[in-house]
Amino acid sequence: MTSNFSQSALQLCYENMNGSCIKTPYSPGARVILYMVFGFGAVLAVCGNLLVVISVLHFKQLHSPANFLIASLASADFLVGISVMPFSMVRSIESCWYFGDKFCSLHSCWDAAFCYSSLFHLCFISIDRYIAVTDPLVYPTKFTVSVSGICISISWILPLVYSSAVFYTGISAKGMESLLPQSTCTFAEDHATFFTSAGILVAATFT
Repeated sequence: MTSNFSQSALQLCYENMNGSCIKTPYSPGARVILYMVFGFGAVLAVCGNLLVVISVLHFKQLHSPANFLIASLASADFLVGISVMPFSMVRSIESCWYFGDKFCSLHSCWDAAFCYSSLFHLCFISIDRYIAVTDPLVYPTKFTVSVSGICISISWILPLVYSSAVFYTGISAKGMESLLPQSTCTFAEDHATFFTSAGILVAATFT
């Protein structure tokens, strides 16, 4: 049975650590290709979103409530590209977490906070576009700079508070120590509760 994994010998992420997870290394050629592809994606995310933020902030013609929301979304995606994707790339390719338990919690917190922030921004942008298309005459008075600021604040504050509370209190990892091998960086969250609350807040903003 052929595979792109090297099965010649069983390797552990940490040879001297009991319960270390099994390392499944790719062949050197496959690893190079994966690092190039994932690295290009991270660089593209960082540079592309940074360009959007600079453009909106620099050119006064682009200063509008909708564009401020887009720039805030680009900021969230920029932070994902610079603080989450590089470490997730290494974890995915090497199948091991080499950055320590404390940074695992911090990385997971960043991952959840910035990704949830992006989802909030996308929800608000969708509502903004819906109002602009269905009711264009009253759109300028309904989606103002102050409303955009409220949307941006919700999109940042709620995910940051939620992810910080979950990960720094250890709730997400409670009871999982005996199920997961050491040197594994994973997280589990109550998505239903979070998105139910999020949906209520999004709906309340525009009622």
